[in-house]
Amino acid sequence: MADFDLIPVEVAYALPHKQKIIALLVEPGTTALEAVKRSRMGDHFPDLDLSSAKLGIFGQSLGTKGLDTADKHILHAGDRVEIYRPLASDPKEARRKRAEKTEAASDEKAAPAAE
Repeated sequence: MADFDLIPVEVAYALPHKQKIIALLVEPGTTALEAVKRSRMGDHFPDLDLSSAKLGIFGQSLGTKGLDTADKHILHAGDRVEIYRPLASDPKEARRKRAEKTEAASDEKAAPAAE
């Protein structure tokens, strides 16, 4: 296959203190998972577990909202495959705790002052 048949894509991964975007030229028909493997992102982030990492394209998680899974999603020229970190905490649990904290603060303000 000639070089002019290749399409440009990017693979991105970020930690709070380090980010990396790797530009690749891949054959048409390459899947998101294949591009991630070819990027060798694990060389830059040894703790990255690609076997369990969730992937997305421009903020849209693969395997959701009608998108194919990473092993079936065919890339288009200019796509950026994002490797997502695991969540530090459950978002629902974090919202519940914030709501409880806000409610407790409201209750303290509403309570009449003791004389």
